[in-house]
Amino acid sequence: MVEYRRPKITGGSFFFTVNCAERRGNQTLTENIDLLRQSFRKVKQAHPFSIDAIVVLPEHLHCIFTLPDGDADFKTRWALIKAGFSRALPPTERRSTSRIKRGERGIWQRRYWEHLLRDEIDFERHVEYIHWNPVKHGWVKQVKAWPYSSFHDYVRKGLCPEDWASEPNSDVCGGE
Repeated sequence: MVEYRRPKITGGSFFFTVNCAERRGNQTLTENIDLLRQSFRKVKQAHPFSIDAIVVLPEHLHCIFTLPDGDADFKTRWALIKAGFSRALPPTERRSTSRIKRGERGIWQRRYWEHLLRDEIDFERHVEYIHWNPVKHGWVKQVKAWPYSSFHDYVRKGLCPEDWASEPNSDVCGGE
């Protein structure tokens, strides 16, 4: 069996997709957004990193982390975020036999997808993907209508116009 290896780039910026175990009809993340935010805050205090962009959808999230110089350990951060969020919820989710045997909750998929951002263009494209995601999945018709997104921070900072992606050929969002 091939051993799966994650990149060990210190101080890098990474794009992540993290999914709930049950996707269909699941609204765990948005219904418990304050608990998810608390989990992120707690982990950031113990293991600093910056969240450069994020969107939380009902059953998955996308984000970009930048790790401090000399630090490549996003694996621990994700384990702690997921565990902290899971512990804050009552144990009502369906669990498979293998999860029960391992003492695992059934909230999150075990793995996540990560991508090392190679340059500023790659970074900007992933920021745009993150901000567009609620529209892509049909949750809203305009990016600005989704409340669980860093898009609103980008607008406040002047990095994106509020009507970004509302019109064809609208301005790029995400870069400075």
